[in-house]
Amino acid sequence: MLTLAKSEKGRTAAVTEETADDILSMQDAGKHVGYEKLDRLLGAIYEGPMESPPWSTALQQMRDVLEASHVTLMLRPPSSESQGVMINTGKVNQQATESYETHFFALDPFVRLPEGEVITAEELIGKQQWLKSPMYQDYLRPLNIRHLMGADIYTKEGIECRLRLTRPNDAATFSPEDKALCRFLLPHLKRSLRLHARLDYLECDRQLFAGAINRMLLGMISFGQDGSILELNQEAQRILGEKDGISRSGSGIALSSNQENRELQRMLRQALTGGATGTGPAVVEAMSVTRPSGRAKIGIVVRAVPIGKWSESKQRPAAAIFLRDAESSGAQPSQEVVRRLFGLTRMEAALALLLADGLTLDEAAEQLNVMRNTARTHLRSIFCKTGVTRQTMLVRMLLNSVVSLG
Repeated sequence: MLTLAKSEKGRTAAVTEETADDILSMQDAGKHVGYEKLDRLLGAIYEGPMESPPWSTALQQMRDVLEASHVTLMLRPPSSESQGVMINTGKVNQQATESYETHFFALDPFVRLPEGEVITAEELIGKQQWLKSPMYQDYLRPLNIRHLMGADIYTKEGIECRLRLTRPNDAATFSPEDKALCRFLLPHLKRSLRLHARLDYLECDRQLFAGAINRMLLGMISFGQDGSILELNQEAQRILGEKDGISRSGSGIALSSNQENRELQRMLRQALTGGATGTGPAVVEAMSVTRPSGRAKIGIVVRAVPIGKWSESKQRPAAAIFLRDAESSGAQPSQEVVRRLFGLTRMEAALALLLADGLTLDEAAEQLNVMRNTARTHLRSIFCKTGVTRQTMLVRMLLNSVVSLG
């Protein structure tokens, strides 16, 4: 017999085997599918946010346990504005998937299901109406899909996620026990979806700031507690790849100069120790790296990454090194950004960027293919619009503005 279970609203309901919306207890769920299988399935649900695509293992295990042809998780249901994001298991017909994303989603009556309810399409709209629907006749039937069961998940973060399971024509309908097991899994999947949303938010933040650092041509290398490199951005890869005074060495980095290398390793050890204790060096340490090629030195800043209050992972960043190559010539900032930021014309924006890049007025005029007097006229207009009175002030203002982020 199934046991008593509490709904999400806290109501206690008597659950029987004949009730379509039964909720299995953990003990009954274990008996129904086997404790080992249930443990693996729940583990896969919570590890799903770290997979790519997410929940692929959990959906496959759910498909096996419920003997379904397909299990589909629509993280973002298709709409007229977007094809959505769907994760499919089972034998997937790519053409059929694209047909649903571009056309049949609008004909699908099996949507906007009550929160937390597990229901079949026939229960929702009636057997005859479902079997006569264009969704079944034109889309599912040719794919040998007869039985459709699903549930929708809604969260306070605005997530609307759809879980759909199918069986073919020659299979049995989904039983009350199948629906009870599916309903048992829903709260766990909902929690995992919220974890995924949080991780996605943090990853978006990370990508945004990583992109800004790359645009500023600042190399960054993060180190684990053992001093090994965890991550390095695009600019750091470029600098290390040149092997001009600084390069990768095993799992860390090394400098060509033995004296400079000893100093860098001392600074790094101190930062790692400070990060582990939460104290860190009182002053951020810095040094310059000599390049055998004779090019300008590379500036280095080393700082600890303070440990969080609840941090426990040994793979967290414990220290970071920032690199600056004074001779690096990255992507030219957008003229459109400069034009909009300071109210300049396109010619004025082009001239301002050339001056910020180190060209003299004569050199900039030659590159723009204009007379020197014309360039001086544009420069006076730039001064008027930006409020500066000297070329050095203009260059300083451009370099200190948000132009490099554009």
